[in-house]
Amino acid sequence: MAVQNEQQNSGLEVSLSWRERIGVSAYGFGGNLLWTALTSYILFFYTDVIGVEAVAIGTMMLFVRILDGGADIVMGIIVDKTKSKYGKARPWIKWLAIPFGLSFMMLFAVPDLGPSGTFIYVTVTYVLVNLIYTAITIPATTLMALVTKNQYERALLNIIGTVVSTIASLLVLTVTLPMVKAFGNGKMGWLITFIIFGVIAIFLYFWTFFASTERVTEAKKSNENVPLKQGLKALFSNKYWVLITILLIMAFLNMGISGSVALYFTTYVMKNAEFIGVISIASRIPSVLVLAIACAPLVKRFGKRNVVMAGSGIAVIGRLVMLIDLTSPIVIIVASIILGIGGGMLGAGSYAFLSDTVEYGEWKSGVRTEGLVFSASSFGLKVGAGLATAIVGWCLAYFGYKSGTAVQSDRAIEGIKFLYIWVPMAFSVLQMVILYFYDLDKIYPQIMSDLDVRNAE
Repeated sequence: MAVQNEQQNSGLEVSLSWRERIGVSAYGFGGNLLWTALTSYILFFYTDVIGVEAVAIGTMMLFVRILDGGADIVMGIIVDKTKSKYGKARPWIKWLAIPFGLSFMMLFAVPDLGPSGTFIYVTVTYVLVNLIYTAITIPATTLMALVTKNQYERALLNIIGTVVSTIASLLVLTVTLPMVKAFGNGKMGWLITFIIFGVIAIFLYFWTFFASTERVTEAKKSNENVPLKQGLKALFSNKYWVLITILLIMAFLNMGISGSVALYFTTYVMKNAEFIGVISIASRIPSVLVLAIACAPLVKRFGKRNVVMAGSGIAVIGRLVMLIDLTSPIVIIVASIILGIGGGMLGAGSYAFLSDTVEYGEWKSGVRTEGLVFSASSFGLKVGAGLATAIVGWCLAYFGYKSGTAVQSDRAIEGIKFLYIWVPMAFSVLQMVILYFYDLDKIYPQIMSDLDVRNAE
């Protein structure tokens, strides 16, 4: 009975209610409303609405993301050392929900300060948003590893979280431009639109805080105050964490580049900027359906690794289909549907992979540091996302793109096509290569059995 109670207290055998499953995942909707803006619209907003040069913005974003990546490590350590009546992750969600929403509104409230003043304002607010986003996202993503140790529950949480995040992404990409237009276009239209999104995000982060419960406790032999050096040594000796972090960097580079260049693609290649909404519907709806209906049984039968690998292969097929005719709405819609199916399958893994590497690291080294695991991976993701935006900015400049110009040169158009088709395709191939070496799913049950015996001693 004592062992049974200990397992329940540690979160191993806990089956979550649907109220908590949805609540734990709710922040993903709010966070992705804002994250989609950062990856899909902010570069376009800065270059074509505010008038800042693409190369300057791209370079600034890369340096900010690298700087912010260091904050991920710090925040991970803070989460691991946090002790409160709410747990170690939940209090930060409560404390930072409102500051995060407000900082994001400031991002689009760019005053007329002249070229230099505008660039300084853009840089300061972009730094602020990223730092607060880090401080709230590290605990929010770590929460998955703290509500339960049940591998299937974690996979289900990941799927639910990806579904709601995908719906949020679809919403932003579908309604943003019509909302901006309805609110008068220009800077004010963008500002009002993202004030609305910011308020929604604040509410949803509070929902996650109130709906979740931290149950997972540290192993008895784990040091409650693990020195950073020891934690990092244990982290980088965790081969599965290294593989999954690289995988997520590739995935975020893939999504970041294709997302950042999508509006340029619909504007200058398809000659219809608002077609980005159609593409979003064509890709996100299949993605949500695959995640909601197919991914859970597929993961249960084939494992996360195989499902995600298959999704990456399907994404390659989707990009190849686009090459049939890059100006045909029908071809692009069909290709987007295929990409959506692949993207849905890719969503079956991501942070659920990371949660499993926590137990592998504890089993291998005796050190359990959820915050450091997620924050160090987030560092890689921030660099990946920043590099994605920088790559787009640099490549646009290299290919001769001119900010705010209605007609672009043929070379600039070819550069946009290259960024939208070939670069994401290459990253999808790299994702499959990385997953070939990942076999943690096979040994995870034995790892959990060994940890149970160790913790019961």
